[in-house]
Parts: sequence; C-alpha cells; structure tokens
Amino acid sequence: MNLSLAPYRALVGGSTQGIGRAVAQALAEDGCAVTLLARNEPRLRETAAALPAPTNHTHDYLVADFDDPDHLAQVVRNYLSQHPGGFHILVNNTGGPPSGPLLDAPVAALQLAFNQHVVCNHLLAQAVVPAMRAAGFGRIINVVSTSVKIPLPGLGVSNTVRGAVASWAKTLATELGPHGITVNNVLPGATLTRRHASLIEKTAAQTGRSAEAIEAEMLQLIPARRFGLAAEVAAAVAFLASPAAGYITGTSVPVDGGRTGSL
Repeated sequence: MNLSLAPYRALVGGSTQGIGRAVAQALAEDGCAVTLLARNEPRLRETAAALPAPTNHTHDYLVADFDDPDHLAQVVRNYLSQHPGGFHILVNNTGGPPSGPLLDAPVAALQLAFNQHVVCNHLLAQAVVPAMRAAGFGRIINVVSTSVKIPLPGLGVSNTVRGAVASWAKTLATELGPHGITVNNVLPGATLTRRHASLIEKTAAQTGRSAEAIEAEMLQLIPARRFGLAAEVAAAVAFLASPAAGYITGTSVPVDGGRTGSL
C-alpha cells in the first residue's frame, strides 16, 4: 500500500492548533512538504519549526484570515506565482461557527460562516486545481463535521454551512474526477480540541450543569465511550491524501467513535 507523500506539497488551513495542526503533523510524518495557512504568524512560525523535516523539501507558512476570503485568495495566488509547482494536496479546515439555535442566528452570522467555509474553500480550490490538473494528481480534503449526516442540536449555523460544504465537495468531485483529483470530506465527531472544550463550557454556563455531567452524557452517545483525538482525525486525512486512496472520491468519512446514527 502506497501511503508515502514524499513527492508532494500540501496546503493546510487552520493549521496552528487542534485538528489542523494534527493534520499538518501527520502529512509531514508521511514525507509531505507542508505550507501552513492561518492568521497567527507567531503560532505559524512555531508550528512550522516543530514539523518533522521532509527529505529534499521545506515547510513554510502563509498568513491570512478566513474572515477575508479575497485577501486569503490573493495571498495564495501570490505564493503560487513564485512556486509554479503548486500544491498536490489541499486540506480545507477552519474554526467552526458559534453554537446556538438556527432561528436566533442573525443573517450576518450565516453570511460570515458561509464565507469562512464555502467561499474560502472555493477560492482555494480555484487557486490550486490548475497545478493539480497539470500533475495528474490532486487531493482536496475538507474537514467538516458529522452534522453533514445528522444535524447536531444547538449548532444551527454550523449544521447549515457544513451541509453546503458537503454538497460543494460532491459536485466538485464529479467535475475533477477525470483529472486524477479526488475530493472528500472527513467528519470529526466529538474530538478533544479547544472548540470541544468551549462548547461544553458554554453549555454548562447556559444550563447550570457541570462540565463533567455534560461530558458523561455525551460519552453515552458514543459507542467507543471516549472522545476522539485530533491525531485520529488527521490519520484519516493523511490516508485520503495518499496514492492508496486514489479511487475514493465524493464521499464523507465520519471519524466519530460510531456516534453518527446513519450509514
């Protein structure tokens, strides 16, 4: 099984913490040269320095904010103008929208989340696909959520936008399949990240219940009876990025300990 990423370069969004950082680490461990993409330059610098060095490649980073899609796209286009080889792997990942009922969400919250996830994903794909086509190899992997399959209570805006990302990805997979480019979604379940902790803290504050009680209730819904690790989500991304996954496209892969109640 060919899992080596040694010939390839990846662009990884939201890669200074949580799942994004774990993905960058996993790809680098498999030999990939990684370009990190996030808004915090000190953290980008520290993360790039901590990645295992690939043979005959270097890691680097780009500073951009997913709140500003046009600037993000310009930063990537400028980079590509100086690196004509482009990227073979694009991992679309950024922070999730705030929790809350959908009906209470202001229109601005929906517009912001749509820009951060759908529009940014689209602009990044438009930037990187030409080089993937030229190489006859490409991987676009979106880190989304299990809400793509079953909406999650209290995450109204996230459920709405994540579904849009999944439909975007399925459409793109059909268009890009003939060019050797796959497009897939990885769906993390309850994973031990800062977002996971913040959602529990917010629920505790709103309900007056303890964080421990909320966690215990959540664990009862997970057949594995534990929360996931960012590295476990990253392992799924790394496999989908590899040559071994070349016949897998247009699908959504839950990494959730069995929590999602659908096939």
